[in-house]
Amino acid sequence: MLPTKTRYTLNPSFSHLVGVAVILVSLCLGIGRRVVFDWFDPLHCNALISRGSWLDSDKKIWQPDGCMLHQYNPETAGKCLGGRQTIFIGDSVTRRLFYQFAHLLDPSLPTAPKEDGLKHANHSLHATSGALVSFFWDPFLNSSHTFDIVSKGIASQNQSTYGSKQPALLTLGGGLWNLRYSDLSGGLPAWEANIESLAQSLPSKGSSDNIVFLPVEEIIPSKLSPDRAKTMHSSDIDAMNSDLYHRIYSSHTVVNSKTNLPIALPLVFNGMLDPSYTQDGIHFADSLVRTQANILLNLHCNEKLPSHFPMDATCCRSYPSPRLLQLTSIMVLVVVGVYQLWASRPEDRSFTSWCSAIESSPLFVMGVAILLIFLADRTGLWLKEQKLFSAWTFGFLCLVSLGAGVLTLKTSDKDLGFLNREQTDEWKGWMQVAILIYHYLGASKVSGIYNPIRVLVAAYLFMSGYGHATFYLKKADFGFLRVAQVLVRLNLLTVILAYTMNTDYLSYYFAPLVSLWYMIMYVTLAAGSRFNDRTPLLVGKILISAALVTLFFHTLWPLETLFEILARIFRIQWSAKEWAFRVKLDLWIVYVGIFAALAVIKIQELHLTESARWPMVQKAAIVLSALIMTWFFVFEVTQESKFTYNYWHPYISCLPVLAFVVLRNANATLRAANSQLFAFIGRCSLETFIIQYHLWLAADTKGVLLVLPGTQWRPLNFIITSIMFVYISNQVAHATGTLVTTVCGQKPKATALPTTSSEAHSSQNSVQPRRWVDRLADGAASPHQASFYKLWEKPVETNYVTKLAVICGAMWMLNLLWSTS
Repeated sequence: MLPTKTRYTLNPSFSHLVGVAVILVSLCLGIGRRVVFDWFDPLHCNALISRGSWLDSDKKIWQPDGCMLHQYNPETAGKCLGGRQTIFIGDSVTRRLFYQFAHLLDPSLPTAPKEDGLKHANHSLHATSGALVSFFWDPFLNSSHTFDIVSKGIASQNQSTYGSKQPALLTLGGGLWNLRYSDLSGGLPAWEANIESLAQSLPSKGSSDNIVFLPVEEIIPSKLSPDRAKTMHSSDIDAMNSDLYHRIYSSHTVVNSKTNLPIALPLVFNGMLDPSYTQDGIHFADSLVRTQANILLNLHCNEKLPSHFPMDATCCRSYPSPRLLQLTSIMVLVVVGVYQLWASRPEDRSFTSWCSAIESSPLFVMGVAILLIFLADRTGLWLKEQKLFSAWTFGFLCLVSLGAGVLTLKTSDKDLGFLNREQTDEWKGWMQVAILIYHYLGASKVSGIYNPIRVLVAAYLFMSGYGHATFYLKKADFGFLRVAQVLVRLNLLTVILAYTMNTDYLSYYFAPLVSLWYMIMYVTLAAGSRFNDRTPLLVGKILISAALVTLFFHTLWPLETLFEILARIFRIQWSAKEWAFRVKLDLWIVYVGIFAALAVIKIQELHLTESARWPMVQKAAIVLSALIMTWFFVFEVTQESKFTYNYWHPYISCLPVLAFVVLRNANATLRAANSQLFAFIGRCSLETFIIQYHLWLAADTKGVLLVLPGTQWRPLNFIITSIMFVYISNQVAHATGTLVTTVCGQKPKATALPTTSSEAHSSQNSVQPRRWVDRLADGAASPHQASFYKLWEKPVETNYVTKLAVICGAMWMLNLLWSTS
């Protein structure tokens, strides 16, 4: 049998080889697709109206080929159309589209004509945004009024009200009446001649911002009435659509690579129809027609959406050009990184030597990672599509991940101790895998999944509180160097992405949240630190801190005032209401972690584990924990919605967290075992949480990234992007650790205090590099036990305060210049 340490060992260069190969292949695929397939449709406007499929069996999520739809609401649609007019001309099919379009603009508007016998009449609806939506009944599309609108753009008699005669959107649809009443209309020849006349009457500059010719709608012959079935045939409809396509596309250029389509023929509308969603074979359910109306809004409005994150609409929309400062930030990082790699180039030009050189060039790693992230989520290099939740897929991915974690299980020959480093790495790892799957599938709308995921976030904060409190209560080292190291480690990647991706620091959520709680906990323990050895005073101090923090975030005005000051001085625009909501969700779990650390320290000091009653207490705790876990899952599943659960979460999240800690450490065998795969993910969990926003997920977490074009290739895309994502996250984690040491320096090694009895015998032989969380309670003690009043005492390593001051000053200047650029 192989020794434990080498059982799962691979060639160190193998992971680099796989990761680099996948990245290069993905880049080649992206560039090749852009050159070959996207040359004539770079904005995917034709894809929006020509190709797509339903992602779900309920026909709720329509996926255009290779791009993301924006789901318009009254606010965004109203901003796009303003007070202008939208015109629909045609038959009853077009009329249904008209009503659903108007309903998207204003939910208070009707979705069908009144039952007053005036169905075959004109209708006008006024939205609360000021937009006017008009429908003109002309099933043959041959009236003089129709030709006037098409040729002259006459939209409204009241030009002073709607500002312009030219409508924002003109939609024409017909054809079925030509078949139904062929004797009166002249049949197909008359219809073809009329379409030709309409196409020829279009002015060169267009009578509308966008003109849409609806395809003749496909029918469901088995559901037609006998009278309709006599004259309506699918073969005739196919011929009419083919003729419509050739006449319109030969008369006018349809694709404009720089703006939306001037003339569009959304043939995809027929591909959206499903026989089970119609009763008469012609008119389909409102839900399908509403999606068609949303496609029209995407066609007309996407290019008018604000050019800032989240970039959740990629159909018929160009990416904004990066700001000068944004582009400069990326280029400086890349150029400096390349220079660093060149300076450390190996004499031996083997692949292994280059891998070592790259690992010793953190700026190069960071620069390449940021460049790839920018290309992935701020350009059209790779495709983006919408998320799709499937309970079966969620369960399958969780089981596969669990199986992989079990297969990489490693057991030590000794008890590693309570909440040992390997165990916390594993804990972070499997929680991060669950969170990643949750985000990838868009499971946030499912209360039964959302609720446990919220507990996992609380568990992260619990570990942060436990680890930092253990360090400070054991070491009493409140020097500023450690504060700088922790905060730089937590925020370096997030701050870089905020500038290079032109996003908001708080939008990354986790790093700001952990940083906030670290500072709260640090101030709590550092204030009056000389009394920390007096348990009653320490407990009272922690409770006072919890009360003050609770009051601060429940009374919103202090936070609003703080954010207003930041906005005036640093040009930082943050939402106090949103941030207070985020903090209040996990308002007390960090304090539970602090109390847990205090309890473990006191148990060790008082040798309570040696008591004869300890086994009985341990068994009782295990039974109680199992009951709590059972209760929690029953409780969270039975909640009416995730909003109902959110009310209870701050009060009960500590229960399943503490129960898991007890069960996971129930005996020496469990404490000695850990999953290497989950521990690996746990060591780069911060990076995976942040980088997923743009690489793996897409559109600032709103969609998923596709390297291979085609919705049918999603499983393969999942594998490819996962390899690239995990590899880059791991490399960035190592690079960030090195950069933290570069910026903040490192104090001389001293005898480290172990967190467990088992670590006391092995800590002196440990040569592993410091990490931000897994070393929380096992750091190097400084030569001076600095107090709260000696934060700025100069450490052994020099000028890290100067470096941080320069970095903060540069960020301030960037913020000031950013607001004016």
